[in-house]
Amino acid sequence: MDVIGVGLGRTGTLSLKAALERLGYGPCAHMLPLMADPDRCRLFSAAAAGDPGSLDKALDGFRSTVDWPGVYFWRRLVEQYPEAKVLLSVRDPQAWYASAERTIWAAANRPTPPGMEAFREMADATNFAGMFDGRFGDRDFAIEVYRRHNDEVRRVVPAERLLEFRVEQGWGPLCEFLGRPVPDEEFPRLNDTATFHARLHW
Repeated sequence: MDVIGVGLGRTGTLSLKAALERLGYGPCAHMLPLMADPDRCRLFSAAAAGDPGSLDKALDGFRSTVDWPGVYFWRRLVEQYPEAKVLLSVRDPQAWYASAERTIWAAANRPTPPGMEAFREMADATNFAGMFDGRFGDRDFAIEVYRRHNDEVRRVVPAERLLEFRVEQGWGPLCEFLGRPVPDEEFPRLNDTATFHARLHW
């Protein structure tokens, strides 16, 4: 593992996944492809239940990770891969919650589509129950969890190993941090709220 993304979902993580893969750090693990990978979902669920070997299997073959479910295991990953760079993607807490409420939380409150049971179980174990104690619908509580998470990352990860990043900053800070040349193309802009809804056929 070369790059560990520790920012919560809805902080530009799909854009960051695409950027990391463009810079040579792929494949990059992210929640979205897991919708079509129930076996890997089960491994992440087992890891959340306390089986550390399942996490290694779930992340086998990935050079980087962003978003859930990887962010749920951020402490272990940061310790397990001491040479890996750490990316904390952030945005305004109120804007973060508004985006998450309209997308991932709204989707979580819809009936589980056939064949998505393993994905739903994994998402709950590593996100809504695992990080938010089943209280994501409580705006103030969820925002406090978000703030505490970011503060804890800043406290735990040495400054020289950590980049706090906003996707609107583009390639510059990311490439400088990773020691990579800036690509001659625009920084990826993926998975805004409208795109998220379109993907789910809303």
